[in-house]
Amino acid sequence: MTSLVLAAPLALILLAGCASRQQPPDLTIAHINDHHSHLSDAAIDLRVDGQDIRARLGGFARMTAAMRQLEATEHNLLKLHAGDATTGTLYYTLFKGGADADLMHTLCFDAMVPGNHEFDEGDERLAAFISRLQGKHCRTPMVSSNIHPQEGTPLAPAGSKGLLTPWIVKEVGGEMVGIVGLTTVGKTTASSRPLPSTRFEHEAEAARRTIALLTEQGVHRIVLLTHIGYKNDAALAAVLPEVDVIIGGDSHTLLGDFSPYGMESSGPYPTVVKNLDGDPVCIGHAWEYAKALGLLRVHFDNEGRVRSCSGESRLLLDEPFSQRDAQGRETPLSGDALAQTRRALAGDRQRILLQAPDQKAQDLLSHYAEQLRRSQTEVIGTAAEVLCFERIPGIGASKLPGCAEATRSRGADITNMVAQAFRQQAVNADIALQNAGGTRADLPAGPVTVENAYTLLPFANTLVELHMRGAEIHRTLEEAVDYALRPEGSSGAYPYAAGLRWSVDLSQATGQRISGMEFKGREAAQWEPLDENRLYTVVTNSYIAQGKDGYESLQQIRADGRVLDTYLDYAQAFVDYVRQSGTLRRLPVEAYSTHEFRNAHGLLQ
Repeated sequence: MTSLVLAAPLALILLAGCASRQQPPDLTIAHINDHHSHLSDAAIDLRVDGQDIRARLGGFARMTAAMRQLEATEHNLLKLHAGDATTGTLYYTLFKGGADADLMHTLCFDAMVPGNHEFDEGDERLAAFISRLQGKHCRTPMVSSNIHPQEGTPLAPAGSKGLLTPWIVKEVGGEMVGIVGLTTVGKTTASSRPLPSTRFEHEAEAARRTIALLTEQGVHRIVLLTHIGYKNDAALAAVLPEVDVIIGGDSHTLLGDFSPYGMESSGPYPTVVKNLDGDPVCIGHAWEYAKALGLLRVHFDNEGRVRSCSGESRLLLDEPFSQRDAQGRETPLSGDALAQTRRALAGDRQRILLQAPDQKAQDLLSHYAEQLRRSQTEVIGTAAEVLCFERIPGIGASKLPGCAEATRSRGADITNMVAQAFRQQAVNADIALQNAGGTRADLPAGPVTVENAYTLLPFANTLVELHMRGAEIHRTLEEAVDYALRPEGSSGAYPYAAGLRWSVDLSQATGQRISGMEFKGREAAQWEPLDENRLYTVVTNSYIAQGKDGYESLQQIRADGRVLDTYLDYAQAFVDYVRQSGTLRRLPVEAYSTHEFRNAHGLLQ
């Protein structure tokens, strides 16, 4: 049994806890984080018993079904959401958090902490989302102890208690459990759009203050519900007393050993560290996009301290299962192969949950999905002329009339424009970088629809910011051009950019093909030489940010920690750019990233 106590004096409630007691009951927490408006399921490729298998993964209807099963079987259960419920797919673009809130009602979280992306459209939009979460049959508190909105603003209407609460206390199995919310300060204030009057307190200071307040009132089971990232959670635990559990988000961290399925993870589930008192702290994260469900069991000793913790983070999988041939064609599994795959997955209760969707949640999702499908034809702007596709300048990837000549010396119109869109949407970026293969089609003259944007940029990529010195940018471009020319490479590696331009000479030796690199800031009137020692913020897509397509230096920069994944959908960035622009025309010649192109014979194209 659980019951809710909001931020209020607890003395009367705690009188019953003064008597001697038996072994304290365990606490069980089911949790997700960073679902980012990914309400529908997705495909995943797994290695199962030595075979490459494609399955359906996640989706909110499966998450609802899994949570409801836990409610029926688990005692002393809390259901928590560790932030970034919104932004990232068309479900948010169209419904502005309404679809997310309605699907969240189907499983009814006990608490949620706002993530940085909850502020992407400001305090007013977050206030509307919180209000939508206060339904007739389910009211989910939004908990954050380090966000202090000014009275009279959307999150703190005059004369009200405000829409955020710093903490809540839940009675779980006869024990009082304090849930303290913490929202990342740096990313929220630097990359999202909170009101200037909304004050963000340092995470550790807010946690320390709130924990002291709760313990003074006799609440000694402390759960931090955070959106600050996995590594920061571990560091935070070490400087705080009394903390028992941290349920976190923000870093999209997969915990647990998924190596049998060909997947990498970032640590054990749960991860156990020590708090300032030297007592264990159990940390749980549950990956991203409603793909995994975390289930944490916390065991206490007679003194009320954490004795141990256990649990699992499980992928929510379902049929159909299929295999793909070398040409990418899918063949559904059947017969013995299907039976073997079912047995293998069903037998792994630590990592896999074979889960059918909840029908009521699926019906609700289908209602929104149908509206989304119809929205694909929505006109978001106009292309005044054809915007031609190309990979390496002059290879003729586009077959539209006039495009071969238009792209011969400067490359793709559309990929240069996509880079412009990335830089415009990533407000901190100096430079945007996009690989040719990340853009897939011409944009014909005429109306531009949402479907056009997602055909142009069809992959599940997000915008990633990297902090790079000019010399590293130069080296990365050399790597990309080299990979684009290799027989075993891909022409899709050829680089495009916004705020950066260069000359290419394919007759030169490897590592010496790029010259004349120039940078132009957002508000600058003129181009200037790229400073090889200066630190620039470069936004790119999450694919090449991993070092793919020959962009090897980006992998090292990522390993150095000079990276921030915004988790903003890259196609959505282009949709927003088109909406803001209204009419699209080819960029001025000076804005094309390939300023001059010489072929393998050194001849100017």
